[in-house]
Amino acid sequence: MSSKDKVLEFLENNKDSYTSGEAIATSLGLSRNAIWKSINELRKAGYAIDAVSNKGYKLADNNDILSAAGIISYLDDSLKDFYQSGDDLIRIYDNTTSTNRLAKEAAIAGAVHGTVIIAKEQSAGRGRKDHSFYSPDGGLYMSILLKPEHLSTLEPDAITTLTGNAVCDAIETLVGVRPRIKPINDLFIDDKKICGILTEAGTEFETGDVQWIVVGIGINFDSDISAFPTDIKKTATSLFAPGKNTITKNQLAAAIMNKIVNYT
Repeated sequence: MSSKDKVLEFLENNKDSYTSGEAIATSLGLSRNAIWKSINELRKAGYAIDAVSNKGYKLADNNDILSAAGIISYLDDSLKDFYQSGDDLIRIYDNTTSTNRLAKEAAIAGAVHGTVIIAKEQSAGRGRKDHSFYSPDGGLYMSILLKPEHLSTLEPDAITTLTGNAVCDAIETLVGVRPRIKPINDLFIDDKKICGILTEAGTEFETGDVQWIVVGIGINFDSDISAFPTDIKKTATSLFAPGKNTITKNQLAAAIMNKIVNYT
């Protein structure tokens, strides 16, 4: 982990209070100069970091940049140690073709149960029956790799329903509004679609045994619905209007992971 990532992780885990550069340096085993450079690098990357004389540094409340450190800071204690144990367990992309595609590739390459792929934007998002899934900036697009030995059922509809309920629970807990699942893989608020779910699996050819499952979740988080294609914006909505979010994507991603990975 780079010095910048270590400092970000520290700030995310101590977001409610100021910490002096000296205290951060001592905690991380870094020099004061390394802390100063890391703070500047984080600011250049878009993070708002408050600095107060004789108090130190603190992440500003208005940060909404997806990061592994940011997500981990909101995870249940039972999951924090697991996700801090490997740099590749949470993989975040500014733009990718499809998080499900990357998650399936990761599964074939031997990635472990609970590996998460997240993107800020998808160029080839997919829904059921190979339908395209419009995935512009402003959404939260994530895929979670699950292994059969960690699951209580391998019935496809049951896993999709479990995922949908997990997203509904997370949104209700954080925002106070509970989406409605209709019929099994779409979530609606006020009769407009806010989320789509795609469950895919890999099987062994000779035995037909399930080797892995990928659950893909696409949420309109603070999307500009007015910019959606005409045929989509009539039936779509977003959790928040652009720039009006009261929670962060890191919080929502963590809340969903707490539900889904902890179900196993």
